[in-house]
Amino acid sequence: MSSPREGSKNTEDEDQGGGFMDKVKDFIHDVGEKIEDAVGFGKPTADVTGIHIPFVDLKTLDLVVDVLVQNPNPIPIPLCDINYLIESDGRKLVSGLIPDAGTLQARGSETIKVPLRLVFDDIKATYEDIKEGSVIPYTVRVELIMDVPLVNKKITFPLEKEGEIPIPNKPEVDLVKVKFGDFSFEETSATLHLKVMNKNDFDMGLKALEYDVWLGDDNIGGAKLSESANIGKNGEGIMQLPITFRPKDFGSALWDIIRGKGTGYSVKGNLEIDSIFGPMKLPFNKEGARTKLKKDDDDDDSDNELAEERFKPNPTVVAD
Repeated sequence: MSSPREGSKNTEDEDQGGGFMDKVKDFIHDVGEKIEDAVGFGKPTADVTGIHIPFVDLKTLDLVVDVLVQNPNPIPIPLCDINYLIESDGRKLVSGLIPDAGTLQARGSETIKVPLRLVFDDIKATYEDIKEGSVIPYTVRVELIMDVPLVNKKITFPLEKEGEIPIPNKPEVDLVKVKFGDFSFEETSATLHLKVMNKNDFDMGLKALEYDVWLGDDNIGGAKLSESANIGKNGEGIMQLPITFRPKDFGSALWDIIRGKGTGYSVKGNLEIDSIFGPMKLPFNKEGARTKLKKDDDDDDSDNELAEERFKPNPTVVAD
């Protein structure tokens, strides 16, 4: 058993030890503050400078958020994570985290590109009121998390930007008629009157049309046309596509249409368009429909009750 005097001595030693550790902590804190003052630490800044849609088709939309970050300090700052969320009218479309996003260089600025992807099938399956062809509002929220040296803490920069995104719908097409010109067994010229219907709530600036056409089971040809035209939102237009082919190379379906009986047809291909959301490549496919002959000297358009704007590219398409 220790004496009261020994117990008092132990207490004094503990007090002295605690006082020493407190002095060490105070010293380290003072040194840290002096270092921070010496290097002139300043808070980094971040701002969303732009949002781009580099790719969109019927399945996905890629969104890139440009964030300008400035580091005024003489030391690099690690960028730990990037949290992101895209929502429309308060409903989440997609969210996630990008880990270990890099390092901000000392006394510099750089634009960090945050890539995001929307999958339309997931969105439409979750929210049935979001339809193909519509344009919906969105809000993108991004959080940059930085691990700041010296002050030994993490700083979060919440950023936000609003805009609109499309949910594209493929166009519909109809081969309204095939209008024949010069005819021979060796070579026949014709004009395909193709109606293109824009099923979207945004304008389509047509740049190119790639297509193949079948009459019955006979592929009478295809081509890729470069043509500038505009089809307004939910609008339509007629494209006149000249074509030449060799009738003797084809079967009964072609002869049926030449005799005026009409025949089944299929047409498929892609439209390359410009839009306010960027370029798109939209497929189209029409099968199982029927068309009929219109002679070249017959100018009566009563069987074509259409008032669309007519686009007239002038390619020559040779059937294989």
